[in-house]
Amino acid sequence: MLEVNASAVFRFEGDDTATIVGRHSRAEGAGDAFTLGMRLQADEDTGIGQVLRTGAPARIHDYTERPGEIADSMRLMKYRSSVSAPIVVAGIIWGAVGIASAEPLPADTEARLGAFCELVSLAVASAQAREDLSGSRARLVKAGDEQRRKLERNLHDGAQQRLVSLALTIRLARRQLESNAEAAAASLEGAAKELDLALQELRELARGLHPAALTEQGLGPALAGVAERLPIEVDMSAPAERLPENIEATAYYIVSEALTNVAKHAQATKARVDMTLAEKVLKFEITDDGRGGADPSAGSGILGLRDRAEAVGGTLFVISPPGKGTVVTAQIPLSEA
Repeated sequence: MLEVNASAVFRFEGDDTATIVGRHSRAEGAGDAFTLGMRLQADEDTGIGQVLRTGAPARIHDYTERPGEIADSMRLMKYRSSVSAPIVVAGIIWGAVGIASAEPLPADTEARLGAFCELVSLAVASAQAREDLSGSRARLVKAGDEQRRKLERNLHDGAQQRLVSLALTIRLARRQLESNAEAAAASLEGAAKELDLALQELRELARGLHPAALTEQGLGPALAGVAERLPIEVDMSAPAERLPENIEATAYYIVSEALTNVAKHAQATKARVDMTLAEKVLKFEITDDGRGGADPSAGSGILGLRDRAEAVGGTLFVISPPGKGTVVTAQIPLSEA
């Protein structure tokens, strides 16, 4: 359509690099310099790097004297100029399409490629939505099964065992009443202690299912309680007003699970939570000073957080470059309540 020598689709990886996920060239042997799966630096000397930083189409007029490995490869392939344009999915720059030519590209190339990339963006968004929907359904079923098994284990190993012991103790005390009142009193005292412990364990289970502080005091105090129990420093900022019940619950579990992940996996010393309410949208950001490199495909819990946000019509994104900490940003519309 654009009558160029070569084209490529790049996916940005969140750490100033991009991976080639699609490629076509008219020249023989063109696959030698740029191959599928190759990961490139998206720095300021490259078209894709300029797209990443500006969010707009970018042009490299002439690679003849340009420095860098990509420029060297372009000269090897006998490409003189290139134009790149962004692929935007859900308001986020997902990647870019780059085209290269042995001759100077026409003046209207940025506009034409930008229009084409709008179609690419729709295609990527559609494919990603189908994949995300299928994956989230499977994860929700799995998570529900796991939580039911966990609840069953906790009840069986904790409160249920104590209640069984309590029933046996009461039966013993009933038999002791006629022959040994003192022993019966001791048995009843032991039964009372078992009952207190069973009640305590049931309260702990209930707090895990839905904390009383969230229902009685709201999002801020409930999250403050979570922060106090963590072994790292947490700065917390949350709106004071009460929100719809399911919105508060969703935000609570996303933030508490994100902070738990930080404490367990990030090797961080501190974290910060900023929550704001504007135009009927709850926005929040969780940042830490840990090691970064969180990978959703590695079972880090990120996909579960995203599922929770999307279940109430929200969005959640994670930026986690290695060595630079992790940033989790989410938006939840109150209109979905």
